[in-house]
Amino acid sequence: MSADKSNSWSYTEGLPVEDEILLRARERSHELGVSAIGAATGALLSVLAASSKAQTAVEIGAGTGVSGIYLLRGLSPQAVLTSIDGDIEHLKAARESFVEAGFPANRTRTISGRASDVLPRLTDAAYDLVFINADKAAYPLYVEQAVRLLKSGGLLVINDALDQDRVAEPAVREPSTVVLRQVGKTIRENEDLVSSLVPTGAGILLAVKR
Repeated sequence: MSADKSNSWSYTEGLPVEDEILLRARERSHELGVSAIGAATGALLSVLAASSKAQTAVEIGAGTGVSGIYLLRGLSPQAVLTSIDGDIEHLKAARESFVEAGFPANRTRTISGRASDVLPRLTDAAYDLVFINADKAAYPLYVEQAVRLLKSGGLLVINDALDQDRVAEPAVREPSTVVLRQVGKTIRENEDLVSSLVPTGAGILLAVKR
């Protein structure tokens, strides 16, 4: 990366400013040892949610509500976000964050359980947006389920698609890196998807279902 490109990247990453509600949600992340998305990634999520005009959205990996707040702020007032997480404490923190952010209870649905068990129970082609931000080893399964869940024209968003910048380094063979390389290849080769990889944050892989 050239010096100019590096400066531009740093500038854009530092541009979004978070309010007290997001900062408190982020504090909960630190307290529980959860890795939350960065502000630039969050800002992109809000834009994607708004531009998609999604009415039904799913996030795999609720964390403490940071990503959920960004999604809900972009979604319309009638849209519903389903947040899935296997950790009860994480979901409790996420619900607290949603309440503090002023979202009515009927705007969110939190489901406790392993996503691999929960996702198959969700309805085919019933969702406009799916955000994946969970255990990377299971990303292939999550992507498969996400494509099933999405309506035609639905948007898939995958966080940390560059695996902390390791995906671009051929010599790196960490298990998570190998998985994400394969996920990217699978999505690019899927004729039912139109995709793009964006370097925001730790990398955001976007795909729209035809």
